[in-house]
Order: sequence, then structure tokens, then C-alpha cells
Amino acid sequence: MNIETPETLGPNQNGNSKTLAEKPIKAKNWLMIIIHCAFATIGAVGGPLLVRLYYLHGGNRKWLMSCTQSGGFPVLVIPLMFLFFQSKLSTPKNDEIPLAFWLEPKLFLSSAVVGTVFGFDSFMYSLGLSYIPVSTSSLLFSTQLCFTAFFSWLIVKQKFTAFIINAVVVMTLGSVLLGINTNGDKPVGVSKSQYLLGFLLTLTAAALIGLLMPLIELSFSKAIRNITYASLLQFQFIYSLFATIVCVIGMLVNKDFQAIPREANEFGLGKAKYYIIMVLTALTWQLSAVGTMGVILHANALFNGILTSVLVPFTGVAAVIFYHESFTGLKGMALALCLWGFCSYFYGEHKMMKMKRVTNSETMERIHHVENEPRRADHRDELYTV
Repeated sequence: MNIETPETLGPNQNGNSKTLAEKPIKAKNWLMIIIHCAFATIGAVGGPLLVRLYYLHGGNRKWLMSCTQSGGFPVLVIPLMFLFFQSKLSTPKNDEIPLAFWLEPKLFLSSAVVGTVFGFDSFMYSLGLSYIPVSTSSLLFSTQLCFTAFFSWLIVKQKFTAFIINAVVVMTLGSVLLGINTNGDKPVGVSKSQYLLGFLLTLTAAALIGLLMPLIELSFSKAIRNITYASLLQFQFIYSLFATIVCVIGMLVNKDFQAIPREANEFGLGKAKYYIIMVLTALTWQLSAVGTMGVILHANALFNGILTSVLVPFTGVAAVIFYHESFTGLKGMALALCLWGFCSYFYGEHKMMKMKRVTNSETMERIHHVENEPRRADHRDELYTV
């Protein structure tokens, strides 16, 4: 005897399917979320510092820096091979690897398109970071939370509350304050027009990232099969591959490959450290990208935006400590506004989740009441199917 689930307790009097409960909220794997948050943290703090280190000691190849943001993808072959052999060992002899191991064609296409756009986004971010300090760039990039919130509402129908609107307003105001401060904050050798260009490029890169993250979440939600960790890494591999292709084309046009040996010889920290910085930067960004994908998969794009915003103060403080960058009053005010925006969003999410829990509890009580009320013989088939 098959018992139908509470979501569809059989036809009602009109012959239509009767739904007593909404689809349950997706359970979060908090261990995986914490692990991927740690990965994302390494990139959010370490990535900009390494890129800035490259520029401070004589590096000047924008497309090369863009390539490091995705070019570390070959390292993903190691965990993918491990997962492949693990899947093969758990499969009966002479049977093929389960279909769920491989990435769906639709997800392959999505990762290729998103990765291509990310390649151009990486260039804008790298070029912008060459004209503005790390602390300013990090604060500007924190506005991706606002863009992520908006595009999440538009693309994946995320709830857009008054608290999120408040976060958008105050964090945008913080960015405007940074834009006003264009004199005492410029790095040595950077003109006012270059500073403004870096400001606009970084803000545009933040907006584009805010668009890409909900698109990735939408791709995951539209997948036919459940997303395994193997398919997640394959998605990241294809994503990074296409982003790297865009950057390599830019490097070829800009003749970066011919300039790399010369730049390494003239690098302020020495030739060996030049290549070490390149490798570390690529690995750091790739680890961060895996963390981002994992956070989106196990939570959502908006949660990833929140995480990025939370890490902004840490990046700014690290830049002040290691590079002795100035932290002006306007920059401090902008930081305060970003934190205010984050707190506003977090409080709104807390209230929303509380309301969902109350609604879900009331719904389950209603289902329990329906299941335990006396059933007439002529309606028994409404709940049971022989």
C-alpha cells in the first residue's frame, strides 16, 4: 500500500490535487557551508593583497592578473580524479560510472557562458585594482551584495524586503563617499582620471558579479539531477576554463607572454618571487572560487554576497597592516555604512526565517490534524492508494 506524501493528499471534491503544505525549505548542510566559507575567505582576503603586491613591485600586465583569477583551474583535476576513482570503486564490477557523476549538458553550457563573462569581469577588476588601493577596492566591491540582492530578487525570486532596500541605499552611499575622496587616497603615480577609472571599473565588476552569482544559483536549481560535489567541481572547471580562454586571448593581443620574462627580471622582489606570487595568486583565487560555488549550492547567491561583505573589513585592515595604506575618515564612514547595510540585511533575513518557521509549524499542525481526524469510508481513498 503506497501512502501519498503530505504535499499531495489526493484529489479534492473538484478532482484537483489538494496541496496542504508548501515545499519544505531546503535543509542546509552547515558543515559544508562552513568549509566553503573558509575557502571563500582565503580568496576574499588573500587575493586582493597578492594582486596589489604584484602591482606595487613593478608588475603592470592587466590581462595576466585577470588570468590568475581563473587560471588555477588545472589543480581541480586532483580532487576530480580522486572522486572519479572513488566512484569507480563503489560501482559494481564491469558497470559504468554512474551518470550522476558527470556534469549535465545544460550545466556545461551555463558554466561556459558564465565563465566567459567572468573573464571580462576579471579584467575590469584587475585594471581597477591597479589604480586604487586594496582597502578602497574592497569597500567598492562590497557593493556586490546590493547587486546580488537585486538580481537574486529578479532572477531567482528572492524575497526583497525593506531591510534589503535599506542595505542597498546605505552601501551605495558608502561607494559615493569613496568616489568623492579622490585626492589624498590615490596611490603614487596615479592621476585623478585613472583613480576615477579604477573606481568605475571596480564598481562595474561588482555589479557584474552580482548578476553572475544568481545566474549560477538559477543554473543549479534548474538541474535535472542533484548536484554532487563531482559535478560542482566540473562546473567550476569549465567555468574557469572559459574565463581563462578569454584572458589568454587578451594576453595574446596585448603581447603579455613576451613581456612576462622581462617583467620577471625587473620585478622588485626578484624573479623567483615573481613566479611564486603568480602561482600563489592563481591558487588563492581558485580556492576562493570553489568556496563561492559551494556556498551558492548549499545556501544561495545572496548568502555568498553577505559573506563577501562581512570580509571587507578584514581585507581593509590587512591592507593597512601590510601595505601601510591610509584609512581616511571618509573611508571609515564608508566602512561603517557597509557594516550598517550588512546588519540591516542580516536582521531582515533573521525575521524572514523566523516567519517561515512559524508558518511551517502551523502548516505541519494542520497536516497532522487532517491525518488524525475521523475518516469516512467513502473518502478513505483520498489519503490511501492501493
